[in-house]
Amino acid sequence: MISSLLEGKKKLAVIGLGYVGLPVALELARKMKVIGYDVKSDRIALMKKGIDPNKEISSEAFKGCDITFTTDPDDLAAASFYIVAVPTPIDDHKQPDLGPLINACETVGEHLSEGDYVVFESTVYPGCTEEDCVPVLEEKSGLAYKKQFKVGFSPERINPGDQIHTLTTIKKVTSGCDELSAEVIASLYELIITAGIHRASSIKVAEAAKIIENTQRDINIAFMNELSMIFKKMDINTFEVLEAAGTKWNFLRFYPGLVGGHCIGVDPYYLTYKSGKFGHHARIINSGRDINDGMGSFVANQGLKKLVEMRKDIQSCRILVMGMTFKENVSDIRNSKVVDVIREFRSYGIDVDVIDPHASPEEVREEYLLELKSKPQPPYDAIVVAVNHDEYVQLKEEYFLSLCSNEALLMDIKGIYRNGLKKLIYWSL
Repeated sequence: MISSLLEGKKKLAVIGLGYVGLPVALELARKMKVIGYDVKSDRIALMKKGIDPNKEISSEAFKGCDITFTTDPDDLAAASFYIVAVPTPIDDHKQPDLGPLINACETVGEHLSEGDYVVFESTVYPGCTEEDCVPVLEEKSGLAYKKQFKVGFSPERINPGDQIHTLTTIKKVTSGCDELSAEVIASLYELIITAGIHRASSIKVAEAAKIIENTQRDINIAFMNELSMIFKKMDINTFEVLEAAGTKWNFLRFYPGLVGGHCIGVDPYYLTYKSGKFGHHARIINSGRDINDGMGSFVANQGLKKLVEMRKDIQSCRILVMGMTFKENVSDIRNSKVVDVIREFRSYGIDVDVIDPHASPEEVREEYLLELKSKPQPPYDAIVVAVNHDEYVQLKEEYFLSLCSNEALLMDIKGIYRNGLKKLIYWSL
């Protein structure tokens, strides 16, 4: 299989060209013929011009790649090796939403031929690949799993906004449904991953490894958020405490904050869902999720208390929220917990403006029914720096004062200005 791909006798297809799929497709397209498939025609149109819709990859990265971008599922029939990298979100009830993944399986299954390979990179609960995806592939293709087509799982480890830990420099976990497929899949990724490959013993082990990576981080951040709540009552600055504790060699460096995005704020629910199927209530994981999901409301209510202490008329207050994306220096707004802060303020009748140099106004409007302002429209009674974009980190107190009324509050969620303000009333986690 690998030699046929490298010689151009066979093609590889990547299904889903978001933060995960596009980097994989471009790297492999420097080695072989690749079909890049996505259901969103506007994104495909940009990629055909060498533009990453997520603004993570430069136009230079598209050069020298043998890749065909398409929204036509019939084009997938030319492929023999499929990599599925579609989103795996949760629904309104915080249950796994396998809709995009099952749709991708149906599309691939309709074009699957004997001897083909399908590798999943989408984050799922242990067992999902073989229990949920494989039956769809079998039904749509009419082929027998393991005998006529092979399946593997290689979890994504893309970190949006990180230009150091990139696809090729992060060790890759791979797995297959049998010994042969495990070796073939590992060999494929070895072509592009300079950091090396870890061969998991089974698909379930690889699935579990991915889900606990993000769950572990979620729990640790929840601990930091709970500490912040405790220290607020004691009038202690959490960041100063963490700075002091961090001088010990084995202290783990995590910080409080809003936990959103399509990974850390979502993946733990896949694990708690599956554990529930086995009759186990995941107490620590659920507690961490409860804390992190409530941080937006906590931040807003802390702001309201401060405004009341300042003797402000709450319903006549105007607040500026700086940052809408789920983390710094990215354009991704999926599952952004900043929305919770905004909605909590607005539930009290407060006028809230929102700005963000990275977020798309159209996407924000479509996803959250919120309008991004192109620039601040002062004066404001409070400013919430919700995301520490590079554009915000270097701002001085004079800038914030220029946007504020006589007495104003600066809420610095990430604690980036804690040693540089003298005139504004200051709050941080």
